[in-house]
Amino acid sequence: MAMEQHQLFESLDEPGTGDSDTAEGQLQQVFELQKQAFKAQTYPGFEQRKQYLQTLYQMVAQHQDEIAETISHDFSNRSADETRLFEVMTSLNGIKHSLKHLRKWMKPSKREVGILFQPASGYVMYQPLGVIGVIVPWNYPLFLAIGPLAQALAAGNNVMLKMSEYTPAFSELFKKLIAENFAQSHVNVITGDAQIAQEFTQLPFDHLLFTGATSIASHVLHAAAEHLTPVTLELGGKSPVIVAQDADLKESARRIAFGKTMNAGQTCVAPDYVLVHRSQQDEFIKAYFDVIQQFYPDSIHANPDYTAIVNERQFARLQHYLLDAQQKGAQLIQIEPEADDRRMPHAIVTDVNDDMQLMQNEIFGPILPIVCYEHIDEVIEYINARERPLALYYFGYNKAEQQKVLHETHSGGVCLNETLMTAGMEDMPFGGIGASGMGHYHGQEGFKTFSHAKSVFVRPKFSLMKLIYPPYGTWIQQLIYRLFIR
Repeated sequence: MAMEQHQLFESLDEPGTGDSDTAEGQLQQVFELQKQAFKAQTYPGFEQRKQYLQTLYQMVAQHQDEIAETISHDFSNRSADETRLFEVMTSLNGIKHSLKHLRKWMKPSKREVGILFQPASGYVMYQPLGVIGVIVPWNYPLFLAIGPLAQALAAGNNVMLKMSEYTPAFSELFKKLIAENFAQSHVNVITGDAQIAQEFTQLPFDHLLFTGATSIASHVLHAAAEHLTPVTLELGGKSPVIVAQDADLKESARRIAFGKTMNAGQTCVAPDYVLVHRSQQDEFIKAYFDVIQQFYPDSIHANPDYTAIVNERQFARLQHYLLDAQQKGAQLIQIEPEADDRRMPHAIVTDVNDDMQLMQNEIFGPILPIVCYEHIDEVIEYINARERPLALYYFGYNKAEQQKVLHETHSGGVCLNETLMTAGMEDMPFGGIGASGMGHYHGQEGFKTFSHAKSVFVRPKFSLMKLIYPPYGTWIQQLIYRLFIR
């Protein structure tokens, strides 16, 4: 792809300088600058890391209105309250969690040294890796940038972030804010198209975190493999919802609807489809649409709380899913007609089958297929026959059935009688399994992901190791064999 050439930064290390678009050569320039900066300070102390996190916190808190406005502009309409609740608040909460626990995380972890190796001591120190690459998706562009950035800074690293071209207004704002608060040798924001993203993945980072589509993940892994770059993949998949027969249908429908309406379903852990007992399908559908109408009492096309689909490409994809399903025998239920403003009405689809594209691909929008079952064993078999999802949701209060589902299915995380919350818990690891991801972060797990756990063995001046040095066959060696090899 031909690319417009831009003049390189006059001073890459000066905060506030640099063009919004990054040419091919600039990526390598910024990367080398960060590598050199890390070599000059390979282990930032607690106070310095604390200062970085406090700076990041103030940056987000002071510009939250501007952040909400630019994200809404990128979506054509994005609820300001959704941005505050699920981007600003969660980002600030994550930074506060790191600040609260940072000193403990940095403290070396003492380990047991067996009698065979005495006298000695051992510990694990968590050492910064170096330069971390973070690829940020478009659906939660603040939260999915700040989360890994805060944890990488807590671990003492330098960071480069590639923002999504689908949220250009926010990407430019975030680039500006970071440049005003951090030296580019420490934190740098990269903007640009898919070609820039591809070149970004080819840099020899010390760790690369990619959040995005499963279909792109293999390309990221392939690019990283050239330099043996460790990779964390935060993907998605079709997160199922199980509604057990003993569940409170109205309350379950309310919580499921909240998970599906948030960001118009454009969430990696959004409920993708619902498994409901055949006898309760109609009651569930009614309860679900009653809740939608309570959430949005006015027309969605005039409601500032109702988030639009991010762009025409994603909108057309979702419309195609509905058309394909209807052509293959599915029944479609919508409460409002379509409009041309990309505020897509929530839809339920029944009589689905595996030939339909919406049952093959992650939906990532306001469409909720219903799959009926007769027995919980069918549900488990159905879920296990598919790729392992990022999240699984179970509604019901039978403890034995809850444990059966937990033990006999695999997913990145599970919520019992709730949705979405696995993505917002800072003291729990967040990550997928199989097609839904590789590795995890958040909280201490994020700190460890962006650190090297270095084993340190300490021998005092006095040592008994000389007793097993050559020449072999001494009486003390024979005694050691009798004691330790039985």
